Amino acid sequence: MMNMEQHTRLVLDTTTKLTKPKINASFLLALVLITFVACSQDTSIYALDETGPVNTAEDAADDPAIIINYKNPSASLFFGTDKTAGVYLYDLKGVQQSFSPLGAINNIDVRQQNSEIFLAATNRSNQSVGFWVIDQKTFFANNHESQDVFSISKRSFNIFSSIDIYGICMGMIGGTPVAFVTEDRGPKVELWTLENQKLIGVFDNGGESEGCVFDDENQTLFISEEETNGVLKAYDLNQEYPFLNPVIVDSREGNIGGDPEGVAIYKTSDTEGYVILSSQGDNKYNVYNRQKPYQFISSFTVDDSPRGIDGTSHTDGISVSSYNFGGQYTKGIMIAQDDENLDGEELKNQNFKIIPFTKIIKNINKHQ
Repeated sequence: MMNMEQHTRLVLDTTTKLTKPKINASFLLALVLITFVACSQDTSIYALDETGPVNTAEDAADDPAIIINYKNPSASLFFGTDKTAGVYLYDLKGVQQSFSPLGAINNIDVRQQNSEIFLAATNRSNQSVGFWVIDQKTFFANNHESQDVFSISKRSFNIFSSIDIYGICMGMIGGTPVAFVTEDRGPKVELWTLENQKLIGVFDNGGESEGCVFDDENQTLFISEEETNGVLKAYDLNQEYPFLNPVIVDSREGNIGGDPEGVAIYKTSDTEGYVILSSQGDNKYNVYNRQKPYQFISSFTVDDSPRGIDGTSHTDGISVSSYNFGGQYTKGIMIAQDDENLDGEELKNQNFKIIPFTKIIKNINKHQ
């Protein structure tokens, strides 16, 4: 017969054994929930792929431009300039498809309309703007490894400017391809119609400018003024021509670190979306509303990835698309030039990073 002490121990032991599995289950559930929350709150933005280093050392890689394959989006391609030597063509995994030794191609831009691809680039070797028109079907069917992509154009020509050319961005005005061409070490910006090679306007942007993007649907030019003032400006062609009263979107006194550089547009509808700016001095990318008054929303960085791809720094050119490219690019893609391309501790020649827009959108939504 058990005494009271033995009976009490037995009850306590039995209770412990009965409740122990419940404690373990609760503990495991808590661990799962903590892990889930931690993963869901991981907002780190990083590249999924990258190109190989460009062949030229030092400051060479500069400006990317995406070309969408509408019939097979995952087979889309992008150009990347080597501003001392020519233009690379890559797939969305960063694999080089071709290299065109066109000379000192500083900036490049593209428009796709109906069955045609319009390409424009500034060539500082001969102070010209190159313009090419390529059939889209021919472009994507071509074996680029065996043929220079620019040689398959239906028509092409060079425009020779009176200014020392620097940057370029394309646009569509009234269904016609145009180009805004900026001046090296000067404030001038020229506006050309490309098909008839006609200079239709020149304006003073206040200082040296390179990065720019034209919003076709809203007829607005976003352009970076570097060095002297460090501002991002917006010129609304619907309101005024020729470019007399720009809106100051942001400056070094606000959210820009160092020089404002590459500018791109992420569309959420025909007229809405975001303007993305490379804030070069602090290795960030600023996000602004595409609609007036173009308010600042947030900024983000591209960090080192778990796969060993380093983050971006001091970015020059960027290219952005909200198109669904499939896979991990269902929300679109950003291509960014990387000034300091690290492979572990080794500094390689510059390259381009390929970044999904999924977490960038989450970052934007968090700040709206």
